[in-house]
Amino acid sequence: MAFRKPVRWHIAVFLAPAVLVYTALMIVPLFGTLNLSLFNKDGDVRVFVGLANFATLFGDPRWSDQFWNALGNNAWFFLIHMLVQNPVGIALAAILSTPKLRMAAFYRTAIFIPTILSFVIVGFVWKLILSPIWGIAPGMLDFIGLKSLFAPWLGKEEYALTALALISVWQFIGIPMMLIYAALLSIPDEVLEAAEMDGITGWSQFWKIKLPLILPAIGIISILTFVGNFNAFDLIYVAQGALAGPDFSTDILGTFLYRTFFGFQLQLGDPYMGSAIAGAMFAIILLGVCVYLFGIQTRLRRYQF
Repeated sequence: MAFRKPVRWHIAVFLAPAVLVYTALMIVPLFGTLNLSLFNKDGDVRVFVGLANFATLFGDPRWSDQFWNALGNNAWFFLIHMLVQNPVGIALAAILSTPKLRMAAFYRTAIFIPTILSFVIVGFVWKLILSPIWGIAPGMLDFIGLKSLFAPWLGKEEYALTALALISVWQFIGIPMMLIYAALLSIPDEVLEAAEMDGITGWSQFWKIKLPLILPAIGIISILTFVGNFNAFDLIYVAQGALAGPDFSTDILGTFLYRTFFGFQLQLGDPYMGSAIAGAMFAIILLGVCVYLFGIQTRLRRYQF
């Protein structure tokens, strides 16, 4: 008589509350927004226009100039996080995982604390620090003889977005650090002991042994960084306002969506075009994640064969 495995109903029971909440708060509004992007207003009547809103967004100069500017700024915002936040986070995790390091717990806590701070606090405090009038940055640079390097970074078009991206890096560098730190601790001691017996120690051990083993964690961090940065909004809004000044130089897709959907100052809100922008953001994020996962799958197939 064949043995039948018991149905694990408890898994569905435990997952059901989270799935229902996520569906109600994320999935249903997402499809509602995508549906709204297919309509527009003709007088007082809502009419179905298909993809006309997207054609307007990408082709009409009144919308496309702002959209492509925001998309380019978003790409630069993401690139700084990938080139600065993640490598520095990996380096910090490697240093903090050294067994001989003293006060490692204190350093981990100090680096991770900014992550739990509010966007409002971070944006407001850094705006005060970098202020050329009452900020402490000019005085600190003057104290070490580098006051000539100070500039109103948040007030210049060529520096504002980079300055805000670095502030965001400072706030969230604790996330990749902790994820990589956990991945490093999960490496079996037998592997490291075998490497030491072969004379592989120090940074050589990290590059040849540890780094290949933590690549899956680095891949997860890369996906989280991509999704998080193309959903960014809070820091830019707090520091530069909805207009993302100066002269829209810090405008990203999130602030562009906010102004369009809800309106700002003399600009009236347009929920239909706002939904089209949200749909474009969703498509960009989905495409980016799919391309990355396809690349990982292709690489795994190469290793198998």
